[in-house]
Amino acid sequence: MALRAFPVLYAKDVEAVAAFYVQPDGRVDRAALASGPVRRLLAVLVAAAAAAGLTVAVARESEPDPRRPPALAQAPEAQPLPAPDSALSRSPARLAATLATTTRRLHDSLGRWDAAGEVPRDVTYLALHHQRILRLMATRRALGDATLARLPRDLRGEARDTVLGRRYLAAIPRSPGRLPRVRVAEAAPAAELRRHYAAAQRRFGVHWSILASINFVESAFGRVRSASEAGARGPMQFLPSTWREYGLGGDIEDPRDAIFAAANYLRRAGAPGDIDRALFAYNHSTAYVRAIRAFAAVMRADARAFLSYYAWQVFVRTPTGIRRLTGPGRD
Repeated sequence: MALRAFPVLYAKDVEAVAAFYVQPDGRVDRAALASGPVRRLLAVLVAAAAAAGLTVAVARESEPDPRRPPALAQAPEAQPLPAPDSALSRSPARLAATLATTTRRLHDSLGRWDAAGEVPRDVTYLALHHQRILRLMATRRALGDATLARLPRDLRGEARDTVLGRRYLAAIPRSPGRLPRVRVAEAAPAAELRRHYAAAQRRFGVHWSILASINFVESAFGRVRSASEAGARGPMQFLPSTWREYGLGGDIEDPRDAIFAAANYLRRAGAPGDIDRALFAYNHSTAYVRAIRAFAAVMRADARAFLSYYAWQVFVRTPTGIRRLTGPGRD
């Protein structure tokens, strides 16, 4: 308590010293203020306050507080980027602090990205770190829930819905048998996809965030080019037989055609009036419906989330575990 009070005492003392040299007519006696004794007194008080502030800073150092935006000594672009496969803390407080810092840096970098071009290097590294933390939180429920509780309020909703979306996807029953080999390629530019979602929304009434969420879940925005276990193909994963009915005569592998076909399918299945029924028709899983709604809610609340998800990398299940196929060190 004494340490915290000392800077207040110092401020009052400086005010008192200055007031002593104010003349009756309100003018300051500058010659007196500039005199040697007064200047020495002020210097002592300033030095004492600085020492007290340093003591307070050291005394208060403890677990990081993710609710306070970090003071950045360096310009954002000068800060080191997280290593692609760096170890992640298992302490909820430290993991929350890392996620908060990473998310804020990522949001800042997204603001400088022209989405018509390639994903910038800083966005790539920050988004991968962001993705790995959220994947860990989805898999390790106790750690994830404890970390969410420690996040600042302005970041908690985005992280919560993303973690829930990941957990819903993990709950979808997998097709039995051998895992198919996954083939990946470049996605269409983010700005181009965003235009396709908007055009499909205008034509069919299905919100762009729902279409983006399906594109995200089904093929990582078109990066996954191989067919699914069931034989579905393209950026929105249509069975060829379904495509013939809803594909509007387009190319099943073309991003625009696939997005329009998905919007067409959802509209005829009940969207936008009953989006849950329409999504269940798209994929007969309640967990799938909830996952799509969770990711769409994040993107609807903050359009930057679309760019964050777009910058994520492709992870796949293999007989020996989870493997990252794209991104730094995998290109």
